[in-house]
Amino acid sequence: QVQLVESGGGSVQAGGSLRLSCAASGFTVSSFCMGWLRQAPGKEREGVAAIDPDGTTAYPDSVKGRFTISKDIMKNMLHLQMNNLTPEDTAMYYCAAVSPLKGGACNRPFTEWGQGIQVTVSS
Repeated sequence: QVQLVESGGGSVQAGGSLRLSCAASGFTVSSFCMGWLRQAPGKEREGVAAIDPDGTTAYPDSVKGRFTISKDIMKNMLHLQMNNLTPEDTAMYYCAAVSPLKGGACNRPFTEWGQGIQVTVSS
């Protein structure tokens, strides 16, 4: 059974850092397309980081240079290091996964989701 469990959220002041973690079970993070998404109240859900099975990463401009996604293969976990946080980063953050297409491509919707974890950044 596939399961994703996030941890590491909380409250921080602007300029601070948080590291989110996602423990995966039922599959190996090294072979899946993984990502972090967030949703703030009244806003649409948006992707903030993605990592392919080959380690290629992608970020939107809003977090590029501040967020870093990584995999811990030994522990079968996914991480999101968030630095220089701003109040605009306040949201519920979700870990997500999907098996890659043939050839390793990841251009498909995520099918597995964690329960989400709150990140609150105060000014």
